[in-house]
Amino acid sequence: MAIDIIDLTSDKYKNLNSLQLAMVRAAQAEKDKVTAAAAQEKQKLVNKLVQQNIVRSTLFEAENSRIDAQTEADVDWLRADLEHRLAYENLQSSGNESGVYSYPSNPNYYLPYSERFLVVRNYYMNRTSDPNARLNAFSMDSLAREYLGEYYQTLYDLLASYCK
Repeated sequence: MAIDIIDLTSDKYKNLNSLQLAMVRAAQAEKDKVTAAAAQEKQKLVNKLVQQNIVRSTLFEAENSRIDAQTEADVDWLRADLEHRLAYENLQSSGNESGVYSYPSNPNYYLPYSERFLVVRNYYMNRTSDPNARLNAFSMDSLAREYLGEYYQTLYDLLASYCK
């Protein structure tokens, strides 16, 4: 995936952590969807105007400009939202009054559940290489049940799949 929603080589973005990079990838995927939808809408417009024999009209130029303006506005909104989320994540990544965020000693409740899933999964994957011990430790973790919510069973199933 080519990243062009922001310039990752700029000083502002070159030292992003993995969570922030995941945010960038998600925003890039959304941008790609928006631009693909715009290209598809333009193609439908061309096809419709060709059928009507008016493809060389000012209507084509006006609609094309409208589609481009809407796409640019949508991409600008995605970029601004991404920059806001990255700035907010920077504020939250340092920790709270209990210290730096880390699972299980000081879990970050500002993370969405999908990111919590990754944090807990990485914690258990790095804790031991024995899949049975990993699954046993995870099943006894009462914090994980509350912290992961619906994702608890998904992670349990994933860790159990390594035991087979």
